[in-house]
Amino acid sequence: MEKAIQTQPNRTGKSAKALLLFGLSLGYFMVLLDMTVVSVALPAIRVDLGGGISGLQWVVNAYTIVFAGLLLSMGAFADKLGAKHVYLGGLALFLVASALSAAVSTLGALIGLRAILGIGAAALTPASLTLIAHAYPVPAERARALGIWAAVTGVAMAAGPVIGGLLADSFGWRSIFLLNVPLAAISLIMTFLFVRETDLKPQRSFDLGGQITAIMAITALSFGLMERETYGWDSLVIIAAFSLALLSALLFLIVEAKGKSPLLPLRLFKNATVSAGMLAGMAINIGLSGILFVLPLFLQQIRGLSAHIAGLALLPMMIPLAFNPILTGRIVGRIGARMPMTVGFSLGAAGTLLQVWTGVNTSYAIMLVGLLLIGFGVSFTIPSLMTAVISSVPKEQTGAISGALNSSRQLGATLGVAILGTLLSGSKTFIAGMHVSFIVTSVILFGGSLLSLVFIGRKQS
Repeated sequence: MEKAIQTQPNRTGKSAKALLLFGLSLGYFMVLLDMTVVSVALPAIRVDLGGGISGLQWVVNAYTIVFAGLLLSMGAFADKLGAKHVYLGGLALFLVASALSAAVSTLGALIGLRAILGIGAAALTPASLTLIAHAYPVPAERARALGIWAAVTGVAMAAGPVIGGLLADSFGWRSIFLLNVPLAAISLIMTFLFVRETDLKPQRSFDLGGQITAIMAITALSFGLMERETYGWDSLVIIAAFSLALLSALLFLIVEAKGKSPLLPLRLFKNATVSAGMLAGMAINIGLSGILFVLPLFLQQIRGLSAHIAGLALLPMMIPLAFNPILTGRIVGRIGARMPMTVGFSLGAAGTLLQVWTGVNTSYAIMLVGLLLIGFGVSFTIPSLMTAVISSVPKEQTGAISGALNSSRQLGATLGVAILGTLLSGSKTFIAGMHVSFIVTSVILFGGSLLSLVFIGRKQS
């Protein structure tokens, strides 16, 4: 069992493990790059393909809705069919859908392909975490590996806005999707060479009812939030969407409680770290994705910056994500996850609140300090969160719990874009809506700090 993943016989030692970790990290690097690289290209997409704030929200959220809705199933598939098979399948789908996204001529086609990319992303994420968990069974070693994994993927967060801005200004927004093609090819090769398959569980049945109700709840909730401006809060369409979201969520809980092979075993939530970790994951991604949706629009449409310069302006928030997770992984390995998570959320809340003083003519220095605080906050929080939750469950449940954790994070990303987009469109001016959205986000992040301090690391009741 402990040797479920090994390198090939002629590839042993630290170098092979390093290549294994790099290959797996590259897949999630691509998943995150596809989110951040799109953020600064949204104004260009709007000019070329049309669509208002709602259309841009769907470009972002078609990806995250499917991503969040399928993560639980992909975690189960990783356990049932083998994490390596699921990971390679996700890479192949991501490669093809990315190439096709560069050739679309309508906004609807782009949104549809973004949804397909979400399927690939959902396959990659829990599978990569499961493979890492099996490759690094010692908790301290696993914490360091997850820190490196987060740092490699953090480079995607740092590089995305800059690369996206450069490509959008120089070659058009279509070129941003072509980035995924060589990245996916490299990860395919490295995974095939250096990763061995995990133990299969073919007897595990698929929870179709749980999958359907989960994605219905997420989609209906997102639709209600994003289309509020189109239909109005009191319209039958929006009321029906929220009602369907609530009904689907309740049905999901019923199905999971009674199912023989649930996507998300509810007994896991008896563990305080798991329960708090799911809420914390949602909170940190509400903040990160919401900010990445609002600030590029502000910088380009209000401050008049080019996509390239807007990407550079966001760099202070992204740079800490490229190096600080390695330090965080070492800290977590020594003192645990509670304090790094608490500090991370607090820094993020402070940095977001500081953005309230940003306006049309204010100095960039204010935004700079706030972005640095947010970047360090996120880079302390995410590696700590992932290590805390994954290490709190038995090894055989890492696929399910990693899928659940990342599903909560991507649901948070979807809600972040939907909620902040709603606040923007519902305000008299963009600046007023932006300031309200940052206040709301800072409150959510501060709540994550309290949640981490009180519940992370507590023993199962």
